[in-house]
Amino acid sequence: MITAAADGSALGNPGPAGWAWYVDDTTWAAGGWPHATNNQAELKAVLELFRATKHLDDDLLVLCDSQYVINCITKWMPGWKRKGWRKADGKPVMNVDLLQELDDELAGRRYRFEWVRGHVGHELNEAADTRARAVDDARHALEEAREIRRIFAGRA
Repeated sequence: MITAAADGSALGNPGPAGWAWYVDDTTWAAGGWPHATNNQAELKAVLELFRATKHLDDDLLVLCDSQYVINCITKWMPGWKRKGWRKADGKPVMNVDLLQELDDELAGRRYRFEWVRGHVGHELNEAADTRARAVDDARHALEEAREIRRIFAGRA
């Protein structure tokens, strides 16, 4: 069994965002976007974990501090699919693009989700969080640098 943590970070929520999954110091990945929500970053971390492990035949235990992600995948997604990706109130499901990609990646996989409390020292969750936050911080710094250049370019 592979045990991995997945986490996302979007401190501006929405704003620049980072995601990461982590198995150990040699097996992890991280990335991000210029603009996303925390929930999108959390979903993307899980999506990229499933993509990275699809060639393996191991069961996957996903440690996640996002109740939203766990509920989307384990509780709500089957009903949303039956209703054409609509919620019980008839409104469209948020983040449907990521959820549909996840649905494709989950097909035929053996997996289980376990909720872990974030920011309390859980080793794998902290490692994923550190990496996701680092990408988020880098994206914020890039946006700040672009804004500074824009301001100074206007003075020329």
